[in-house]
Amino acid sequence: MKALHEIGFSKALRFGFWVPLLGLFSLAGYPQVRMVILRIFGARIRRSCIIHRVKFMNAYRKGFGGVYAGEEVFIGDECLLDLAESITLEDQVTLAERVVVLTHMNVGYRDHPLQKYFPAFAKPVVIKQGSFIGANVTILPGVTIGPRSFVAAGSVVTKDVSPDALVGGVPARQIRNISTAA
Repeated sequence: MKALHEIGFSKALRFGFWVPLLGLFSLAGYPQVRMVILRIFGARIRRSCIIHRVKFMNAYRKGFGGVYAGEEVFIGDECLLDLAESITLEDQVTLAERVVVLTHMNVGYRDHPLQKYFPAFAKPVVIKQGSFIGANVTILPGVTIGPRSFVAAGSVVTKDVSPDALVGGVPARQIRNISTAA
């Protein structure tokens, strides 16, 4: 009952709608079928995309309408996309396997002792044209990855990434500028 009181009846109804829809989506065996389901429920996805077995969380908040994927976007197996806010993947973006894109942070109920130090928030994530996100990368809320950037596997991206940057580490830091590399 505490959860219902905190989120309200309308969000609880939306949650009840999205749970079976996400179950149906997870059963879709082919990328083309996944794309049809996503489009029917509001995602803006170009036809040249390939979407493997991706998982969504917080779909009851933004819904599939919070997803934009441009031309030639590739989303690898076991990626986790948080739809508390929008996620934009511009043309030719690659998310390798097990990438996590978070758009919100919340430590728990309103009376959780850490809420005063870490208040809940939600911010969109944008990954600009031609960027590559390596396997097991985590991108935190509000981050923009600049165009033609490369995020090394296993990195945690906590702040915006410049265009043409190679970044890596925990937290991710710029290693070099790709456009000036020989």
